[in-house]
Amino acid sequence: MSSKDFPRRTLHLPNTPLFSSRVHSREPLDRALLSYEKAKAVGLSYNLSIDDLLSLSPKFWQLHNDPITVMDFGATTLLSIQYNLCAGTIARYVSRRPELISLVDDLLQYRKHGQFMMTELGHGLDIGNIETTATLTPSGEFVLNTPTPSAAKFMPPTVPAGLPCVAVVFAKLIVNGEDRGHRPFIVALNDGRQMCTGVQCKQLPFRGGPSPVTHSITTFRNVRLPRGSLLGGLEKPADLHANLMSIVERITIGTIALSCIALPFLQAHTTIGTLYSLRRQIGSPTNRTPILTFRTQQAPILAAAANTYVMQAFQRWSIKQFCDKRLDGRVRHGIAAIFKAVMVQHAQQAAMGISERCGAQGLFSHNQMTTLHNDMRGIAIAEGDILGLAVRLVNELLIGRYAMPAPANATSLLAQHEAGMFAELRDIVKSAPGGHRSEEVNRLVLPYCQPMAEAIGHRMAYDAAVAEGVHPALVDLYVANVVKLDAAWYAEFAGHGRAAQHALEARAMDAVLPMLGELVKDMDVFAYLDAPLVSDERWGAFVDDLKVHEGSGRVELFNVPRRPMGVEPEMVRSHL
Repeated sequence: MSSKDFPRRTLHLPNTPLFSSRVHSREPLDRALLSYEKAKAVGLSYNLSIDDLLSLSPKFWQLHNDPITVMDFGATTLLSIQYNLCAGTIARYVSRRPELISLVDDLLQYRKHGQFMMTELGHGLDIGNIETTATLTPSGEFVLNTPTPSAAKFMPPTVPAGLPCVAVVFAKLIVNGEDRGHRPFIVALNDGRQMCTGVQCKQLPFRGGPSPVTHSITTFRNVRLPRGSLLGGLEKPADLHANLMSIVERITIGTIALSCIALPFLQAHTTIGTLYSLRRQIGSPTNRTPILTFRTQQAPILAAAANTYVMQAFQRWSIKQFCDKRLDGRVRHGIAAIFKAVMVQHAQQAAMGISERCGAQGLFSHNQMTTLHNDMRGIAIAEGDILGLAVRLVNELLIGRYAMPAPANATSLLAQHEAGMFAELRDIVKSAPGGHRSEEVNRLVLPYCQPMAEAIGHRMAYDAAVAEGVHPALVDLYVANVVKLDAAWYAEFAGHGRAAQHALEARAMDAVLPMLGELVKDMDVFAYLDAPLVSDERWGAFVDDLKVHEGSGRVELFNVPRRPMGVEPEMVRSHL
């Protein structure tokens, strides 16, 4: 998992003033605008081409695995929108429309900002019912409108930020009064200082945390678009749903690409937890003991370390499968959804488990862990909410429309769990009056769709780790970690009771503990961590930089009435 696997193309950035300056005391809007500069610096470090976007080259995936993501997730958000969603969507059309090449190049070289506007306030994941319209006029132009408040585009940060900004906007194409399905349009939003005519942006309150983004509600009123703004043709597609899935392809790519960011997050949590637990000691001045000595401190750190290395193997396998165009597109989409569910699950487990073991220090955003936890919540929703993806995927698997790749070892504990859960849910669907859309399935199956998707992912991750030769102790600890997520099932159906589960975990942790130092070293993310708690030197520098409050004020500690000199209190006189 060293930088040989993922070249550190941004290693020159962490110590620059742009990234090393403390931002926690700055105003949120200043920090949000600073994130644009950071996104540009990271993007230009990769120098992606149109071919990188279209072929999903190794460099494309390296960008989404770069540990620079842990330093400013606001910048990562902006960069992913600009490169994958906006430039990536436009790049699909350059072979037929070479005049678009210069615009894509402007986006890749950060001469323009790019946004991607599909989700509407009143529709969320229900993208088939978005209401924004683009009406063809007799002159050949289009008029873009937001017909109702629920049709407002929700979340994309469209506030002017210094550079001209364009967006890929999804709207219903209206020709001679006929709805011809959804299309992407290239729309100018602002010139970097003010909004373009007819475009209104209402900036939402900041989400909080040290990496704010100017998320907005954006509407259009009679915005005139040239004929070339339309990406695609005027003809009505034979299959409107298939057309919609095709034009939003970059969202599915984003599902797996954004989820890759969980890997540097896991690496960061493991590294921070390990270094702090070695630095933090208890006992007398002559007999100090690091808190890492205790199994209660070791447990979440070792679990995160094992999960990190198994997720590395799972990521490689998932990307390879996703990029294999010979596979059924639905299976590729399913792999992306499953990968996202498991990556986010394990990253959030690490965030909570390790930050809690850092005590009060773990609560502060400057120590990164709570920030990364909050950022990962955003990833869980962006480019497809995990629950929504899981509900659709698992229902389609249960009714047999397609199947995920089979286990490499059907007798493994995790494969047995996957098969057992699937059989149980399938029996409910088969016996339910009204089939998979019945109320019974709504009550008894839908709540288990995400755990089912995660179970498939746990087995896939295990298979990938074994095939790649991940150290057996790490694989064993990963299995123990996963078994704890549904301990009752393994006790009830796999004959793996509480004592056996505890013994499996204890043996695996005993085997992994001596490796922890090398495991953290090979993660190679220390240069990207700015958490002060990882070393005495960083903590000292952090404290020296804090705002100091001093003065000469005085406060009476006790409210005792003043008395004249020489007058003794009643109590004193009474005892003389």
